[in-house]
Amino acid sequence: MSQYRIEVRVKPRPGLLDPQGKAIHHSLNSLGWEGVHDVRVGKAIYIDLDAADEAAALEAAGVMCRKLLANPVTEDFEVTMVGALEGAGS
Repeated sequence: MSQYRIEVRVKPRPGLLDPQGKAIHHSLNSLGWEGVHDVRVGKAIYIDLDAADEAAALEAAGVMCRKLLANPVTEDFEVTMVGALEGAGS
């Protein structure tokens, strides 16, 4: 097994209310950035995990998102391989 670092980005689905994004958008406009048309606030989650290969690591992270990390009703997610960790695994 090798150890991999995965980045998961979770964001509100388009068209759904994002009060935090609206507040930031309003504040940016108030501070003079009137060219900002929309702001969406999400979260980034970094996971280090053991897996047989990159495909297995990505699949495991996808399952984690569907079961816990993202709300399937209100959020979308994207899973990205950051890379294999040095000195991990055999």
